[in-house]
Amino acid sequence: MIKKESKNVARQRRHARVRNKISGTASCPRLNVFRSNSNIFAQIIDDEKGTTLVSSSSVALKINNGGNIEGAKLVGKDIAQKAQKAKIQKVVFDRGGYLYHGRVKALAEAARENGLEF
Repeated sequence: MIKKESKNVARQRRHARVRNKISGTASCPRLNVFRSNSNIFAQIIDDEKGTTLVSSSSVALKINNGGNIEGAKLVGKDIAQKAQKAKIQKVVFDRGGYLYHGRVKALAEAARENGLEF
């Protein structure tokens, strides 16, 4: 019988491949996205120092239903505003192995609309 690999393990393998090619620097940090079934999280990371510069999530914003597109848009808007305060304008987008679709796309577009460049 063929054992099917779990979707999360496949996502982690895709994310590892992407991470070999992109990394965040002090001048252009990495905007990382993680989504669970009920929430979505975003971090802006400087990989050279190994520090999180700015973070936002549907949990921190106390969104009732953070697992939908509207919640993702609010998180994208919040992360962009926090980045502006931290004087971060340009980032490289790391979709975390997820498809650029749905909640991930909504977060990215909301961040772009509110001033982040990537």
